[in-house]
Amino acid sequence: MAVVLFLLLVSFQDPGSNWPSFRGSHARGVADGFATPVEWSVPAGKNVSWRTPVPGLAHSSPVVWGERVFVTSAVRVKGESELSSLYGSPGYGAGESVEDEGEHAFEVFCLDKKTGELLWKRTAHTGVPKIKRHPKSTHANSTPACDGGHVLAFFGSEGLFCYDHAGNLLWQRDFGVLDASAPGAADLQWGFASSPVIHDGRVIVQCDVQKGSFLAALSLADGKELWRTPREESSTWCTPTVLEATPDRKAQVLVNGYKHIGAYDFAAGTEIWKLVGGGDVPVPAPVVAHELVFLTSAHGQFRPLRAVPVGAKGTLTTSDLAWNQPAGGIYMQTPLVYGEEVYACSDGGVLACYDARTGESIYRERLGDGTSGFSSSAVAAEGKIYLTSEEGRVHVVAAGPDFEVLGVNELGETCLATPALSEGVLFFRTRGHLVAIGEAARANAKER
Repeated sequence: MAVVLFLLLVSFQDPGSNWPSFRGSHARGVADGFATPVEWSVPAGKNVSWRTPVPGLAHSSPVVWGERVFVTSAVRVKGESELSSLYGSPGYGAGESVEDEGEHAFEVFCLDKKTGELLWKRTAHTGVPKIKRHPKSTHANSTPACDGGHVLAFFGSEGLFCYDHAGNLLWQRDFGVLDASAPGAADLQWGFASSPVIHDGRVIVQCDVQKGSFLAALSLADGKELWRTPREESSTWCTPTVLEATPDRKAQVLVNGYKHIGAYDFAAGTEIWKLVGGGDVPVPAPVVAHELVFLTSAHGQFRPLRAVPVGAKGTLTTSDLAWNQPAGGIYMQTPLVYGEEVYACSDGGVLACYDARTGESIYRERLGDGTSGFSSSAVAAEGKIYLTSEEGRVHVVAAGPDFEVLGVNELGETCLATPALSEGVLFFRTRGHLVAIGEAARANAKER
């Protein structure tokens, strides 16, 4: 029995098998250890394991634990929600809020990983959204988080909901109205997007809004608030990252931001270090590798890509950074650190590669013809990087210092959500479906 339990524990901890939150474990976006596809076509049915309809409009990513895939959505009760202001489209960049969409059902879906069969659906809340959305955004932007026994769905002002893997509601929390609006324009409501993170029996939430921004830790068991730290911060759409403890360092919560980028003590919520400035509408999550914290933002006058040593303390200036690329930042995507390089793809599809330890520029190359936008964050596996355009075209690029496109593949639908990876299979959340790409899933499905 002890051996069986040990093997199950190892399996569940395998980063190539589980994808527990936004961009997988610690937002790294990497799942090595299994062969992954280079070529497919959803319209042609090539190398597609399954394709399951998911109603509503959402940019939340799928997450995976064991044999289950979880995803959320906001389903308009009357009529279909429209998605507009995509890159290069008429009205691109417009920030006006979408009006009068009426009631929505805020839903959580659980699917079988190998077959795509819907195992259960739960409606967390029904009502008129308390905050409006950007025309390119949705009312379900936050990616769920999960572990071996819990699934967290965060719908912003509609609340945080915790289920078990059978779909039973364990607890819920209401944080009040979380109004993430355009800087200096409180009437332009753009919707909430920060995703929850599970670590060591706690749930971390970052709520940077117009008034009363805060970072908080909750008990995963019952949702009880363990600490809440106010933040002097305007609206951001960033997901926090937990830096794991070592014998020489306590665990930290890392946050991106504009007025307050920094690290907090995981146990107590006290500030460890702080950095100010960058793009004024921050979206990307922090990423840790090589004992460095990689941070980026790009909106308005400034667009830095920066690396902060994990041992930093106090209020930081440029001289405290490991390196800084003042004009290397990206807006929507979280950067990818894979091997010895860090990759940053712009909204317009320009992929930049830097030496992760020094910040030295290695290459800048365009994906496609420059007419497509890229909102989904890159993920990587087995020496390949996957970058998805808003129109649903996935560019597969070889990892390393030499730029090489290995393939360009069609999803057949708009896609702004970041994919999940599990056991060599890519799970894409497109405009109306959840799609599994990869021969491993196809083989397993046939065995069932």
